[in-house]
Amino acid sequence: MSRAQTMAGPEARSLFRGIAYVLLASSFLPMLNGTAKYLAADYPTAQVVWARYAGQLVYMVALFAPRYGTALFRTAHPAIQVARSFLLLGSTGFAFFALKFVPLTTFTTINFTAPLMVTALAMPVLGEAVGPRRWSAVVAGFAGALIVLRPGLEGTHPAAFLVLLGAACYAFYQLLTRKIAGRDSPIVTAAYTAVVGTLVVSLVLPFAWKAPADATAMALFLALGALAGLGHFCLIMAYQHLPAPVIAPFLYGPLLWATLIDHVVFGTVPDGLTRLGAAIIVGSGLYISLREGRLVRRRKE
Repeated sequence: MSRAQTMAGPEARSLFRGIAYVLLASSFLPMLNGTAKYLAADYPTAQVVWARYAGQLVYMVALFAPRYGTALFRTAHPAIQVARSFLLLGSTGFAFFALKFVPLTTFTTINFTAPLMVTALAMPVLGEAVGPRRWSAVVAGFAGALIVLRPGLEGTHPAAFLVLLGAACYAFYQLLTRKIAGRDSPIVTAAYTAVVGTLVVSLVLPFAWKAPADATAMALFLALGALAGLGHFCLIMAYQHLPAPVIAPFLYGPLLWATLIDHVVFGTVPDGLTRLGAAIIVGSGLYISLREGRLVRRRKE
């Protein structure tokens, strides 16, 4: 058996696993946001955010503490882990509050500006060169976001701009995650976000608590943590198996899920401008991903 044939098996399995992980993440995360939107209509935002992080923490401890023990929370970069956890918490807070007023499809579309922000911030924060083609794609993507937001025009709730702030928090979160990629276990990285989010929101929970009205509400609160934990863990694991340019096209799958959930659960259908803006944002993001993939291959040659 040749060396190429020997390597084909492990590489093929890694590719399959990476795609499986990213597809699972792309289904879990829209379900998380849809559940949060449903609960946010009747319960305080802080309570919904707390359930998301506390549930994830319980999930992480139950599954991984028996194997890893205290190593589950051991990191060589505590400052970065805490900072990125605060950024994700800020992103979640803005998102869950905005979901009270913004359709899930609009929310998901605006969230897709985060990768554009990562590209724009890569040069000043990470020292990565960003050429004119990618800058053009970033500008086009934000033009698409303006089409969705329609500032000064009727049709979009002002809370949609909070989604943009949440996307900015998420962009910085991704940049810090890049800094520790390969240095800390993805399990440790996921555990830190759960711990920090739970501790911080627990401080305000006594002032923002409403008892679940029935078994359905209780089940949905319990589902938040599981969906968050599974979604983010699958996404982190996908990056362990696949390069970012390969993953990127799959990351736009949540838009289809969000549209379906919006229609079936909330009876909302995106209008023409939202669809146009979404197409521009997705196209810009895909171009940036493909362009970065080519640049990475050239550096390796």
